[in-house]
Amino acid sequence: MSKMYQLALAALLLFSCAAHAQIGGLTSFNYTNIPGSARVAAMGGNYFAIKDGDVHLAQFNPSLLDSNMHQKVGLSFVDYFDGIAMGYATYAHRLKPRITGGATMQFCNYGKQIELDALGYEIGQFTASDYALNLSAAYEIDSLWSGGLTLKTMYSALANYSSIALALEGGFTYNKPSKNFSASLVFNNLGYQLKTFTDNNREKLPFQIQIGLVKRPAHAPFRFSVVYSNMQRWDLVWENPNRIIVTDPITGEIIEKEKWELGDKFMRHVTVGSEFILSKNFNLRVGYNYRKRQELKLEDKPGTAGFSYGFGVRVSKFHISYGRSIYHLAGPSNHISVTTEISAW
Repeated sequence: MSKMYQLALAALLLFSCAAHAQIGGLTSFNYTNIPGSARVAAMGGNYFAIKDGDVHLAQFNPSLLDSNMHQKVGLSFVDYFDGIAMGYATYAHRLKPRITGGATMQFCNYGKQIELDALGYEIGQFTASDYALNLSAAYEIDSLWSGGLTLKTMYSALANYSSIALALEGGFTYNKPSKNFSASLVFNNLGYQLKTFTDNNREKLPFQIQIGLVKRPAHAPFRFSVVYSNMQRWDLVWENPNRIIVTDPITGEIIEKEKWELGDKFMRHVTVGSEFILSKNFNLRVGYNYRKRQELKLEDKPGTAGFSYGFGVRVSKFHISYGRSIYHLAGPSNHISVTTEISAW
């Protein structure tokens, strides 16, 4: 692989794993972790433990598939950074009284890139893109529990280089509507790279285990969500080489900031969000991702990095959602999702 291709690949990996920046830098196919659902993006980028018929959520947790999603179609578009565009299409269908299947197609288009030779001279252009196909099924064990599995096929192309991987995802969901409470345990991207970009360079997939809780207090017009991600690894701290260093003017020694070490490590696993249910057809959403803020904020001007917000509205036969996730002062990502039910037409 030429130097130009190596630099381009590094840049694309950086873009595609912005929400999971440091762990993602050790693995391939991180674009699958970028939330396509506008609802998920608005809730901090992690939201998968509520069973309310939202077909988009089955992409993140197949155990949510049930008869309430029968014949629902979901489409999403993500306006990402630097002209990168992503799209998602998902569909669910009840196969048997207790079994529901689903399929999701995902694409990520990085557009045309300038190709340079080893000396830096322009010699043309190349394209880069990623795709993933999810086939899912869920089984309702009883009135409270359900389980599901997803077979994910991933394909990534960068100029003349390409890679293919297979992965399994799955989870269990406990849902008790009478208490307005649900919880899910899921695992993502447990798999293997079948075809590598280059010979003798097999890369890992971004495997992780997550647990999520959703609760709506009695008579309250809102519900809140808490997600604990990357359960398989405790220390997610990344030291920023560009951090502002303050030295003692007399001794010249570096003055270290007070560290909230244990709490900092714990919070890097946590994403919180809340949905304000203003009416049957309209709600507002806000979220906060501590890890995203710590890794992507500017030391002297953190702004609102790590925060997100959005809304959901029902219009006729459509449910439209918008989410805005703030990564950095350089800009946010914008997510739009539309859902409809075929049987309603």
